[in-house]
Parts: sequence; C-alpha cells; structure tokens
Amino acid sequence: MQYELNSVDPVRNPGWDDMLLSRSDYSFFHSTAWASVLSNSYAYTPRYLTFVKNNEFLTSLPFMEITSYLTGKRGISLPFSDYCDPIVHHNTDHDKVIDALIKFGKAAGWKYFEIRGSNGLFTDIIPSAKFYCHLLKLSDHETAIWGKLRDSTRRNIEKAIKQGVQIHFGNSENEVNEYYHLHCLTRKYHGLPPQPLKFFKNIYKYILSKNMGIVILATYQEHCIAGNIYFHFGKKSYYKYGASNRTYQRYRASNLVMWEAIKYYSQHSYESLCFGRTDMNDAGLMQFKNGWGAECRVIKYHRYDLDKDKFINGEFAVHHNMAVILKHLPLSFLKIMGTFLYRHIG
Repeated sequence: MQYELNSVDPVRNPGWDDMLLSRSDYSFFHSTAWASVLSNSYAYTPRYLTFVKNNEFLTSLPFMEITSYLTGKRGISLPFSDYCDPIVHHNTDHDKVIDALIKFGKAAGWKYFEIRGSNGLFTDIIPSAKFYCHLLKLSDHETAIWGKLRDSTRRNIEKAIKQGVQIHFGNSENEVNEYYHLHCLTRKYHGLPPQPLKFFKNIYKYILSKNMGIVILATYQEHCIAGNIYFHFGKKSYYKYGASNRTYQRYRASNLVMWEAIKYYSQHSYESLCFGRTDMNDAGLMQFKNGWGAECRVIKYHRYDLDKDKFINGEFAVHHNMAVILKHLPLSFLKIMGTFLYRHIG
C-alpha cells in the first residue's frame, strides 16, 4: 500500500498544537508559534508533511519551503531550529516514509531536503552533519540540581551574585529590544551578521506575548550586560538565544542568567531544559554547557539530493576566513547583511 503524506499548514490548523501535545516526542519547534515566526519573518511556506489517523499523529515531518533566487528551492526541517526530530509512530515503515518524502520533494521542485534530527527514521544512513545537544532533566528540588553543577559553574554563579549582578525577567517588547542590542554585539564578535530585528519582533508577537517564552536579562550598575531568550511548550523548555557584552565578561553574568532560568523552569514544573545545538569543534561552548549536569547527545542532520537521488554524506564546510573578515565590518553593515541574507540561508 502506498504511503501518502499530506502537506499541512499548522498556522491554519486550529487543533495542531493540541494534537501535537498528545505525542511524547513533541518539541517547541513543531509548534504553531514557531511556524508563525518562520513564515512571517522570511516568507517561507509551511509544508508540514503529515499522516494522521483518528486524530493521532502517525507521522509528521515539518518543513519550510524556501524559494530563493540565490540558493534555490528546497525543504528544510526546520530553518533556524537547532533540531526538529520527525514524529514517527513506532509501527511506521520508515522506508515508506522516506519514499513518500522523496516523491513529494520531487513533485514540489526542491533541489534537496534536509531533516535536522532523526528519531530513528534514518538509522542506517550516514548523516550529512552532526552536532551535540545538552538536555537537563529538571526537579522540584533546587538543591539536587545545584549539586549536579560543576564546581567552577557554581563559583561563577556565586561570583556574579557577589559582584552585584541583578536579574530581570520579562517578555515585553522592551526586553526584546534590550536583548537584541546584545545579540548584535555577540554576532559581530563571532563574525556573523545579526538576524534581522523583524525576526525578534515576530518572536515577541507569536511567542513571548503568548506566554510561551521569557527573556532573562542581567544588569550591572544599570548596564544590561547579558541576556537569554527561552521558549517553552507543554512540559519542555528551551534555551534558544544567548548574548552578552564581553566588556563585562569577568562578572560571569551569563552563568547567573542560566541558573535563574533553571530555577524558574524547575519551580514551574517543567520536565526538561534543552541547551540547544553545539558545533562539535566549539570547545568553549561545550565547556560552558557541560558544567550544568545535562545529558549530552548527538543530533544528526540528513540531506537528500533530489537531482542525484541520494543522501549527501560528510560534514558541511565552515568558512572560518569569512568570519574573521566580518568581525572587522561595521555593525550597521552587518545588520544590512543579515536582513538580506538570512531569508536565503534558512
């Protein structure tokens, strides 16, 4: 029997999130809120390839269709998401799902599709890229979580408190603007264009204003020196964006921000906090995330070339020389670059 996948737009499907939460393998990135942010920020078309029976997800492969004169037409699951594991029922024939996906991609005119996550769908297929991901299981007992932290992490939190770093929680447009300034500084330091302000305004509109996320800012002597943005959905929470003013790095404000987030989500009965994706060669970020007692797993990306009819093996190249050049460009120019490029990158 042929396996059919139907293209669904969750933004236009009122029961999407409720149906999604009936699954244990849901994530925030499958949600209507995130689909709204991506489609409205970058004019992507939602193609959530889904098979539903008796109001139960048997399969859901969320894609955004990117149509770009620079990078071509393709399906990405999902752009600007650390991972978005396919939702696949345990009795599903994986080969039939992959065949149906290939058929859909070819009919849609995609150059390729990329799935950022696996959930057992691609067991015997070599990934095109791999990353680390840290997941912290939360408990109502703050002392138990504190005990799992690395000694240096605890010292950094205590140092921030002793130095007088103050923490502020919020989800207003004002907090988003405060964070965005730090985001631009941090992106420039790493040699990357900042994502456009419109993207963060849509995060406010579709996520934060709906009480599906929080902004935590750290201040020192009335200067905003660090901040993170977190999302939450169901019983799961996610650290999505973090930034800081490196002039104040010695105050270890980022450690205190993360600790306050852990306490917040633990006290509000969330089951987990995901620390997001980490490049395997990013030793500094790995060291930071390893200090929180979280479990580390590998995220696998799979890319299928629809012209050559095969999965692409091997890691994608990272152009470090470009980052060195971008670090020295004016921030105003980097903002223009980000506004233009991110829509095509996906």
